[in-house]
Amino acid sequence: MTEMTLLAGAGLLCVATVLALSVIGVVTAERRGVARSVAAVQALDSAPAVLKEEIDQSFAERVIAPLGERLVGIGRRLVRADTAVKLQYRLDIAGNPPAWDVNRILGLKILGLAVFGPLSFLYLLGTGWPFYRVVIATGLAAGFGYVLPNVLLYNAGSKRETLMRNALPDAMDLLTISVEAGLGFDAAVSRVAKNGDGPLNMEFTRLLQEMQLGVGRTDAMRAMAERSSLADLKSFCSAMVQADSLGIPIARVLRIQSQEMRTKRRQRAEEKAQQVPIRIMIPLVLFILPCLFIVILGPAGIQIADSFSNM
Repeated sequence: MTEMTLLAGAGLLCVATVLALSVIGVVTAERRGVARSVAAVQALDSAPAVLKEEIDQSFAERVIAPLGERLVGIGRRLVRADTAVKLQYRLDIAGNPPAWDVNRILGLKILGLAVFGPLSFLYLLGTGWPFYRVVIATGLAAGFGYVLPNVLLYNAGSKRETLMRNALPDAMDLLTISVEAGLGFDAAVSRVAKNGDGPLNMEFTRLLQEMQLGVGRTDAMRAMAERSSLADLKSFCSAMVQADSLGIPIARVLRIQSQEMRTKRRQRAEEKAQQVPIRIMIPLVLFILPCLFIVILGPAGIQIADSFSNM
């Protein structure tokens, strides 16, 4: 009995010792953690301003931005020397969207190449295709990722030019009426720029701002023509430049341009109307006529088949 009491006392003593050491260790670890936090705060307070600015930056600024710069550098080394100029021209045609610039497009091209290629390769490895087919499909997918930003940029520019082409005849009519009513060319351009919020109005607003900043009318009109690949707008700009250089009355030139653009718009509408029968032929032959044949000749075919089966 005495031995059991001694063993129980020894066990309780060991448990108490372990608990005491645990409490002491937790308190010590907590004090050390607090001391490290205080030391880190003091070090941050005494750090240089440049280091503080770098620490205060977000994850995107510290990680994603340098990665994007590396992708842009790789893209500039892979493309030709005139690619940046061509991309800037396409950006001007697209209206220079706020989130798009040459560097970002180059980075997106490399990012698409690096993402579409490996992902398609890993996916096609599990399909059981021969290795040469996997390599060819991977190359096509990587090429698609590389040209995808160009396709999106071209599509944005095409949509913008379509809107400008549709709005140009009405803008020319308003410009002609304003000039013939006695307004100066700058005031007429201002009226056209305020009459809506489309891409053509933005171009006239930029033209007016450049003339107000001191750029000559000829230079401003030429810059407007260079920012677009629309043939009608280029024709209007060149006509205004010639009229300004030769001293021809602007109202007469605007009247001729307005009539010409209205004629072109009517011709484009007639051309699209004549294309409707040709375009509707494919769905008519592939989808509509088979359904008509089934509905009209189906019951007769069933009756003929029953008649032959009864014979």
